[in-house]
Amino acid sequence: MPIRTAIIEDDFDMRHSFERTIELEGDLELKGSYASVEAFLARPEGLDGLDVVLTDINLPGLSGIQCIAQCKPKRPQLQFLVITVFEDNANLFNALCAGATGYLLKSASAEEISQAVRDINAGGSPMSLAIARMVVGSVQQKQANNALINSLTKREHELVQLLSEGYRYKEIADKLELSIETVRTYIRAVYGKLQVHSRTDALNKLFER
Repeated sequence: MPIRTAIIEDDFDMRHSFERTIELEGDLELKGSYASVEAFLARPEGLDGLDVVLTDINLPGLSGIQCIAQCKPKRPQLQFLVITVFEDNANLFNALCAGATGYLLKSASAEEISQAVRDINAGGSPMSLAIARMVVGSVQQKQANNALINSLTKREHELVQLLSEGYRYKEIADKLELSIETVRTYIRAVYGKLQVHSRTDALNKLFER
């Protein structure tokens, strides 16, 4: 059976280009093309009869990420392939967390898009090269951060937890029955281990803000 595909893209020319890409492939079948998430959600067939949805992120009304978050729980087997101009960690990981299983940049060729539809339908997670590098870089950074965090002592963990809760040095000293100078010494040690220079940077690294 052909792979039943829908498109959500508000730019007319880009949407038409995606339509042509799908229609020219014998093993792909275009089942609908929409300028907004709202129009897609209003289709009489609902989510039935679809295998793959190509969606932009920045759309009028609901975003592509919001669409994925709404639809994925209702029909988990439906695969969402994001095609967007956004090349940043926030949109990438928000899309993946919402349930997207592929992420391409709009600079992708027609061949890359059609192959991505096949791959995602077959259980793969196609990504543009630049996006795949971002994912690898993020994993490596997280591993490095975890190594730094694991280097903290139990007492240092206690201090940064209190810092994250908004306690001042004097309050931390009183709570842990330490002198303020001892607290400052601990904090300097924490900053050194985490390779940061401020409370904000330390908390961002520890809690991945």
